Amino acid sequence: MVFETAGTAELFLLARVLFGGVLAFTGLNHFTGAEGMIPYAEAKGIPFPAASVYGSGGLLVFSGLLLVLGAYPVVAAGALAVFLIASAVAMHDFWAVPEDQQQDEMTQFLKNVAMAGGAIALLSVAGTAWPYSLGVGVF
Repeated sequence: MVFETAGTAELFLLARVLFGGVLAFTGLNHFTGAEGMIPYAEAKGIPFPAASVYGSGGLLVFSGLLLVLGAYPVVAAGALAVFLIASAVAMHDFWAVPEDQQQDEMTQFLKNVAMAGGAIALLSVAGTAWPYSLGVGVF
């Protein structure tokens, strides 16, 4: 992929900053809001709920920042895509909650699926040189 059109490289950087930045911020919330997230994870039947909340927070912070920096984009985008799909199904099972909770869970489910789509889009171009990036990676 070549960023030849005027402003394309800058728009791609902006997209990385917005996408990765929001995910990193969300990850920070896993640490600052753990006291509310751990019981929620436990109620959803997630094994080792505290470790899962902190681990997923770390994944979101680390992978989000890697995308912003353009470092290890295959690893970062791939990890985020898998995590976002898995957490959509495991945590936001709108089909299995009482009717008064279905809309909130569906919104969170769809948010995760949409962000997984963004991660997959970045993964699809992760093997190419990214403008304004550290340029280090597996491939």
